Amino acid sequence: MDSCCVTVRPNVHFPRVGKIGFGECENGFWGVKVRGSVKGDDWINGLSRKLRVDQKRVSKIRIGLVYNVMTSDNSRETITDQIPTYKKQGVDPKNVASIILGGGAGTQLYPLTSRTATPAVPVGGCYKLIDIPMSNCINSGINKIFILTQFNSASLHRHISRTYHGNGINFGDGFVEVLAATQTPGEAGMNWFQGTADAVRQFLWLFEDARNKKIENILILSGDQLYRMDYMELIQNHIDRNADITLSCVPVGESRASDYGLMKIDSTGRVTQFSEKPEGADMKAMQIDRRLIGLSPEEAIVKPYIASMGVYVFKTDVLFKLLTRRYPTANDFGSEIIPSALKEHNVQIPLFRTAIRMMQLAKSCKDLLLQIMETLSSSVMCLSLQAYLFQDYWDDIGTLKSFYDANLALTEELAKFEFYDPKTPFYTSPRFLPPTKMDRCKIKNAIISHGCFLRECTIEHSIVGERSRLDSGVELKDTLMMGADSYQTEPEIASLLAIGEVPVGVGQNTKIRNCIIDKNAKIGKDVIIMNKDGVQEADRSSEGFYIRSGITIILEKATIKDVTII
Repeated sequence: MDSCCVTVRPNVHFPRVGKIGFGECENGFWGVKVRGSVKGDDWINGLSRKLRVDQKRVSKIRIGLVYNVMTSDNSRETITDQIPTYKKQGVDPKNVASIILGGGAGTQLYPLTSRTATPAVPVGGCYKLIDIPMSNCINSGINKIFILTQFNSASLHRHISRTYHGNGINFGDGFVEVLAATQTPGEAGMNWFQGTADAVRQFLWLFEDARNKKIENILILSGDQLYRMDYMELIQNHIDRNADITLSCVPVGESRASDYGLMKIDSTGRVTQFSEKPEGADMKAMQIDRRLIGLSPEEAIVKPYIASMGVYVFKTDVLFKLLTRRYPTANDFGSEIIPSALKEHNVQIPLFRTAIRMMQLAKSCKDLLLQIMETLSSSVMCLSLQAYLFQDYWDDIGTLKSFYDANLALTEELAKFEFYDPKTPFYTSPRFLPPTKMDRCKIKNAIISHGCFLRECTIEHSIVGERSRLDSGVELKDTLMMGADSYQTEPEIASLLAIGEVPVGVGQNTKIRNCIIDKNAKIGKDVIIMNKDGVQEADRSSEGFYIRSGITIILEKATIKDVTII
């Protein structure tokens, strides 16, 4: 902020606004954040005298915000004062490293993760889930990226190598390093990753490397979410408030609240309570005051909770102390590290308030030091945990139903999230495929990827992945088709059909509804996949499909023979 002028009338008062933008002021307007102290500043004191504001009231203004003003309509007299310039401490992306967690066993997305790590699951037709945090990092200027992997990681490693090592993506003096779970000598080294925190702990030694010693903040990300975010705004917010830990959060509704870590905050944005995936009465107790995040009464009814996104910023030294000294056996950030650190912090706040009172009562410096040391002797770390409210689209791909819904939502005319943005593009592996060829097709609200062959088919509210083949008479509706890894030539397809085999793709006159078709699936002609009986759960792996939450899932490389009805 360079400078600005404020014009006020007599009889003004300074309504209080939350320090970090949380809070509500019905008759005023939001203040402007500045760096430095305004306590005792000449322009504040002068303005207070001119406006007849009580001096004690003005002196209570806190660092970090220029308070807004309101005026009455009693006079036309105006007074103009110039606000002095305050230099804002900017964050340097070179001092930030990000760690992307490659996910666990992927049970929530099974059977899509039977051979593939969760971050390597296709999304949006031609992308992988790992492309979301990777592209957000690149667009945010963060070029030091670690990716921790463990389960079914071969396809994920292959995608990262093909996409982010070369191909026109320049990391300058940065890097992208894949850190696969490994075993090391010693009893502790025989364990694989036991959780998110344990995975980071096992590779903390990397930050002792000379090139990483200047890293001041570490960004922890998940590899199974859909959103577009400028991480530097989050980190700038983290630095502006001198937070030790910042948790990015979003408002969520009743139906999915129990799937997330829920938090409560105060008017300054400080996290006061955190509960990992609560249920029943415990979940109800986590409802927030809508005024703290500026929701309207209608919005508060729809989204009465705020959930952790699983996106954290730690000061590097704080992360080291938490993982190696304070909680050396804790395995998970959401269920162990964050709640424990928050509980300890809330206990220590009264201790420091007591220390301040002792300062006022102490008769000598010696007495003061002794009393402070005695009061704080039980306190090891006093942490500042802050919340950062993310107000754009975000979806956690935590279940097959949410994965299916998030993909099909991309096909809507006014989609809440789009991959199309020239300023912040999403990157993925270049396939060098030809344009899709369509012959007398009817397509409505659909996404068609590269290199497809569509012949006299009907596609509605569906996504068709790369290299997909749809024959004449095919009807695809409410379906996510992931495509194929390679082509079959026309002679190969003809020879397979001649001997009664099924080629990759969808055969003639097949009707498919409410379905996920995994990579390289072979679906014959005159097949009907509609789940007319409304079955919610079924395991038919021997027949090439599962049903989860009413969605039919055709397995990778499965063969559905001609005239099959599902």
